[in-house]
Amino acid sequence: MIKKIKVTNHLGESITFEIRSPEKSGFLVNKIDGLGPPKADINAMELATTDGALFNSARARSRNIVLDLGFYPNPTIEHTRHNSYKYFPIKQRILIEVESDLRISETYGYVETNDPNIFNNDEGTIISLICPDSFLYSKIQAVTIFSTIESLFEFPFSNESLTLPLLLMGEIIIDTQGNIVYTGDAPIGVTIYVNFLGSVTGLHISNDATQEILEINDTRLAAIVGSGFTSGDLLTISTVRGNKYVRLQRAGIIYNVFNALEPNSDWFELEKGNNIFIYTADTGITNLQFVIENRIAFEGA
Repeated sequence: MIKKIKVTNHLGESITFEIRSPEKSGFLVNKIDGLGPPKADINAMELATTDGALFNSARARSRNIVLDLGFYPNPTIEHTRHNSYKYFPIKQRILIEVESDLRISETYGYVETNDPNIFNNDEGTIISLICPDSFLYSKIQAVTIFSTIESLFEFPFSNESLTLPLLLMGEIIIDTQGNIVYTGDAPIGVTIYVNFLGSVTGLHISNDATQEILEINDTRLAAIVGSGFTSGDLLTISTVRGNKYVRLQRAGIIYNVFNALEPNSDWFELEKGNNIFIYTADTGITNLQFVIENRIAFEGA
C-alpha cells in the first residue's frame, strides 16, 4: 500500500503528501496514475510468406505520472493552490519519492501540466509529470566491498616489545571475487571504485555469469595521465545507462580516461539473481581495493 509521496522541486524545496493525513500538507491524494509498470513498444516485422510476424526488438516507454489532488485549507484553500504552483512549477525537473509498505522508490520528472479547477466547491488540481526514465529506483545505493577485516586481537594478550609493533589488531583480507545478489525488476548498470595502494598493471574485470570483460590499456592510460596506475589513484567506472564514464583521480585532479578502455570492453549490467564479479591484474593484485555500488530498478512502486 502507498503510504507517502514526497516531492522536491528544482530549488530543493520539499513537501510530503501523507495519504491518510492530508491536513498536514494541505493536499488530499485522490488518485495517482503511472506508478505501475510502464508500457512497452514491441517492434515486429510482418512476413509475407507465413503467419504472424518476426520479433525485432522491444523497449519500455517513458513514464507519465498523473496526480489528482484535492485542496485542504492550509491555512486557506488559496494558500494550498499557490503551494501547488511552488512545488510543481511547469517545465521544471522535480524528484518524486514513493513510500509503500515494502520499499521507497524514486524518479525524476518534468511538470507537463498543473491544471487547478478554481471555480469549484471542491477545489483541486490534476498534475502531469513526464518521466524520461522508464523505471523507478531505490533511494539507497547497495555497496559490495571486495575485502574483509579478520580480527586478530584476543584476550589475554602480551606485547613482547615496547618499540616494535608486534601486536596485530586485525588483517585486511583481499578477495578478488564478489557476488552481488540483485533483486530488481530490470537490468541496471553499476559504479565501480578501484583504489590503488601501489603500482598495478593489466587491470582486468569480468562478470563470471555473462563472460563480459572490462580492461584498461596501460599504454593508453600513461599517454593520458603520464604513467600507469600508482599509489593513491582512484579509478571510477560507471556503466549506468545515460551516465557512462571512466575517470581517474590523481593528486586531486580528475582525468577522463575513457579512451584507456580496451576496444573489446563491455558495459556491465546486473541481472536478477547472482552476479559474480572477478578482478585480476598482471602485477600488483594485492595493491587493489575494489568496491561496486548499484541501485535497484523497479517496474512499479
